[in-house]
Amino acid sequence: MDLLPLVQMINTYLSDYILCFLLIGLGLFYTIRTRFVQIRCLGEGFRRFFGNFSLNGEAGEGGMSSFQALATAVAAQVGTGNVVGASGAILTGGPGAIFWMWIIAFFGMATNYAEAVLAQETRVVKEDGSILGGPVYYIHKAFPGGFGKALAVFFAVAITLALGFMGCMVQSNSIGETSAAAFGIPTWGVGFIIALLAGFVFIGGTTRIAKITEKLVPVMAIFYLIGGAVILLANASRVPEAVSLIFFYAFNPEAIIGGSWGIAIKTAISQGVKRGLFSNEAGMGSTPHAHALANVEKPHDQGVVAMVGVFIDTFVVLTMTAMVVITTLYTGDGVLAHGAVDGVSKTNMAQLAFGSLFGSSIGSVFIAISLLFFAFSTILSWNLFAKINVEYLFGKSAVKVFSLIAIVFVFMGSCLSNDLVWELTDMFNNLMVIPNAMALFALSRIVVNNVNNR
Repeated sequence: MDLLPLVQMINTYLSDYILCFLLIGLGLFYTIRTRFVQIRCLGEGFRRFFGNFSLNGEAGEGGMSSFQALATAVAAQVGTGNVVGASGAILTGGPGAIFWMWIIAFFGMATNYAEAVLAQETRVVKEDGSILGGPVYYIHKAFPGGFGKALAVFFAVAITLALGFMGCMVQSNSIGETSAAAFGIPTWGVGFIIALLAGFVFIGGTTRIAKITEKLVPVMAIFYLIGGAVILLANASRVPEAVSLIFFYAFNPEAIIGGSWGIAIKTAISQGVKRGLFSNEAGMGSTPHAHALANVEKPHDQGVVAMVGVFIDTFVVLTMTAMVVITTLYTGDGVLAHGAVDGVSKTNMAQLAFGSLFGSSIGSVFIAISLLFFAFSTILSWNLFAKINVEYLFGKSAVKVFSLIAIVFVFMGSCLSNDLVWELTDMFNNLMVIPNAMALFALSRIVVNNVNNR
């Protein structure tokens, strides 16, 4: 039996129906319960972000600094989803899919605040001073007894498969394909190098990951944003049209992707939800693992910083990708101005967009380097998140075995079919949301108390 159609069918039901309502509902719930914390406290979040900014911070015993925790979370959020994922959402759901990604991110900021607060409230400090935290711990608090244990185990297994194994394959797959196109290096060769580098960091544990992400995240973001800004400045006259296309096709997607209005609007929204989740990860239960490690005075302090991560991921980095792609490919005489064409896929859209100004060779190189930064940093963060859950499931002795297996998956990802890898990752990401969202609904009183007593 061909696995790909089966996984695609499961994802269709999860993303088009269950997650669409669950994520938006969860975000709306926390937006109302916290009285728009993402608006009221965003300024505070940025003040804490810039106040703690450091490329050489001290983590503190057993944990991370607030900025290191944010950098680790952003490293997980800003990955291939911001380039390949955003491009795929636009190609499948039209430019309007970006509008729905913005909506998911806006409400997701409130959700991510709740995740970070609960991760701080329920984290565990072990006898050796190490800190563990994340959804499995607040799931137990939300549902004591056997039911909570079953939900926590389900989540831990799903995140280990989603991020520790399949997710890392997605990241290395994107690195391999773009590097092969840009430099002519075989994908397996790229995968071997990435696996070696990842293994070196995996062995160093939390401290080494924190030290690397705090330096890598600011550099990679600035590098990518400067390149995108150059493209937009060169096409400044097309930018207003690109913005209008996002809003127009958000409600009239059939005009560019075809089909009836009902089917087209469902496609646009589901692409926005699915790729929005993969990009900013709000509600998925991944980034709370990083925020649990932050050494802060109050859980609220890390909650507002967590919102900044979603903002940077979607409203800054992902929006830059969207604007560059839409401005160059969907306006004027762009190759996709009148619908999809052969030879254009989610994996090469960004390269075509940047190549429109820099030339195909330089454009490919720029995207290859950007994805190398984005995807490698995501591999590091996702491995950390999965490790915490492996330790929860099997104990500390299992972490080394897991790390070795994860290195193999990083290598394998560079060699396997992109479509299947993406669909498997989506499926496990989708499944993670369900137990995490249940606990978030159940523990809203704790979150609201943190907002009110900040």
